[in-house]
Amino acid sequence: MPTALVTGITGQDGSYLAELLLAKGYKVIGVARRSSTVTSERIMHLLDDITIVQGDLHDQGSLLSFLEEYNPDEVYNLAAQSFVPTSWNQPALTGDVTALGVTRLLEAIRFVNPKIKMYQASSSEMFGKVVEVPQTEATPFYPRSPYGVAKVYGHWITVNYRESFNIFAVSGILFNHESPRRGLEFVTRKISDGVAKIKLGLSKDLHLGNLEARRDWGFAGDYVQAMWLMMQQDHPDNYVVGTGETHSVREFCEIAFGYVGLDYKDHVVKDDRFFRPAEVDLLVSDPSKAHSQLGWKPSMKFPDLVKMMVDSDLAHYKGEKAITPRRVYG
Repeated sequence: MPTALVTGITGQDGSYLAELLLAKGYKVIGVARRSSTVTSERIMHLLDDITIVQGDLHDQGSLLSFLEEYNPDEVYNLAAQSFVPTSWNQPALTGDVTALGVTRLLEAIRFVNPKIKMYQASSSEMFGKVVEVPQTEATPFYPRSPYGVAKVYGHWITVNYRESFNIFAVSGILFNHESPRRGLEFVTRKISDGVAKIKLGLSKDLHLGNLEARRDWGFAGDYVQAMWLMMQQDHPDNYVVGTGETHSVREFCEIAFGYVGLDYKDHVVKDDRFFRPAEVDLLVSDPSKAHSQLGWKPSMKFPDLVKMMVDSDLAHYKGEKAITPRRVYG
């Protein structure tokens, strides 16, 4: 039974990844920060099957401790301060966790057992003000937020440890991936949640920022499979993971509101508070390398993703049993 250690296991990606690893026969160790509030709702159904340890990417000692205790075959680093708007309000914290935290983890692996494989969760936000369309593994980075800048550091330090110390460290440059498990602060879930509340008479308006921003949106359950496939290759590398399609926030609204028989124009309010200081206007992937080398392709189309998220939030506010997002593991 292989052992995998997952930082950020309580997040959207961590919950889907844990399900995938358990299905493949792994022993799963999840790393979570100590908190006085319950933050494990996404993995409550898994708590009997996984082990949760307290640790923090700020704390080198805790990283060394659980690597020595569990000696995992694979480490998936999903932990980060990952909400882009917060990175402007807390840029130093974002850098310490999202950038330097990667270095601490790589150092712990190098010290405890350099044969441990590591996956680093890189981000399409690294491309920022894009210099070419679509974006590939070779596209230069031009980050437009403290979060994007921190992710660039995390990406390059991963490459550096791979080349300097022969550590099997891969970097997955994942474009936007969503699900009903996405946090309410993210625009996609904010829209699906808002649509559900408006449809059920619990709210009237939905305040949003830039409706013209375009993103490459896919289903998170598909993307964790790409993470695992990267770790099964003979040699570590960088991979862009996305759908190859781009859609605007406005399109997301059109589909979400239209699905429940509403017109988004009657409810969406443009609010300057939600505009970024430096906008990322267009992100769209070229995932051909992941297709050819990993044999990976997304399974869910954009309209189906939007509708699934709306259905889940409607069920929540109706007090119905939550809709379980389908799992696509190949």
